[in-house]
Amino acid sequence: MKQFSRRDFLKFKGTYLAGLYLSTRVKASPMYDFPQAERLGRVVVPRVEVNTRPDAGSQTMEFLMQDAVVPWYREVVGVHSNRINQRWVESADGFIYAPSLQPVQDIPNRRVESIPQSLRGPGMWAEVTVPWVEVVLDNLPARAPWLINSSNPRLYYSQILWVDKVREDGEGNFLYRVNEQFGFGDKLWADAAAFRPLTENEISPLSAEVEDKRVVVNIQRQSLSCFEQDREVYYCRVSTGVKFDVEGNPSDEWSTPRGPHPVWRKLISLHMVSGTTGGGWDLPGLGWTSLFVGNGVAIHSTFWHNDFGVPRSRGCVNAPPKDAKWIFRWLAPVVPYDPGDVTVTMPGGTIIEVVDA
Repeated sequence: MKQFSRRDFLKFKGTYLAGLYLSTRVKASPMYDFPQAERLGRVVVPRVEVNTRPDAGSQTMEFLMQDAVVPWYREVVGVHSNRINQRWVESADGFIYAPSLQPVQDIPNRRVESIPQSLRGPGMWAEVTVPWVEVVLDNLPARAPWLINSSNPRLYYSQILWVDKVREDGEGNFLYRVNEQFGFGDKLWADAAAFRPLTENEISPLSAEVEDKRVVVNIQRQSLSCFEQDREVYYCRVSTGVKFDVEGNPSDEWSTPRGPHPVWRKLISLHMVSGTTGGGWDLPGLGWTSLFVGNGVAIHSTFWHNDFGVPRSRGCVNAPPKDAKWIFRWLAPVVPYDPGDVTVTMPGGTIIEVVDA
């Protein structure tokens, strides 16, 4: 799809959004005017400090709240006591602790003229390519916890959704209706410019002719390596399961299961949720999901933290979006674009070896 400049960015109109069906608690607003920079960072924690130096002990210049977007000039090594990651991002007004910033871009897209046909009627997979985009609910009541509990629901950079409708608001602005093929059933309207349609070519398999493949997830190193026979062909940092429970006590409750596990299901996008009090989470639109343990443990894309190299998950293997996509394409079995989901029986697909060291 041809991209276009910010000047041409099709923005939401508040008067239109107010007329859509949505929860009475949700008040939609025009698309945020993001900073002009090739690389950006989105704050993924409730509040983060901007320091004068890449040192948590240095002077605080200001605080940024969640979803604030800043220019990402460069990444440097700094100091943060009692933290494993020592990476910092230099921005316009100082230095920000890197794990608190999701690396994002602001790449608006032209809408498609019409939605292509799929096995389930009109529909296509699309990836969010802006830092965030507000959504409004089309089919009351809200079903997913993240929608029920949010006063200002948004989708974020790198999330993948299913688009099944396009419409104009009467003022020249185009909206997509997005949903999850494998979610709660909520249907949302969002600015079409925020979504890049995925192509069949970009999810085509990598090294499909190679049969001897395996993945090694190293818990101690917080790394993932892909091997073809004995040759390492890909490496990335990941975040595996945390080593404590909801109360902070040492525990293996959420640790990533050790041992060899075959991939048994792959999905272009999946909604993952856990409803435990205090430890609950609800993650829609998880891209490039490769399930390898029956209770839902998977390798998948991550948009809610940038703390790779440190255990952060509830059992899954969190990977940066670019890495998760490569791994997804490389792993067996092959997933067709339509429907974007495949399940295999034993002996399953590529083996995922989860080792301590």
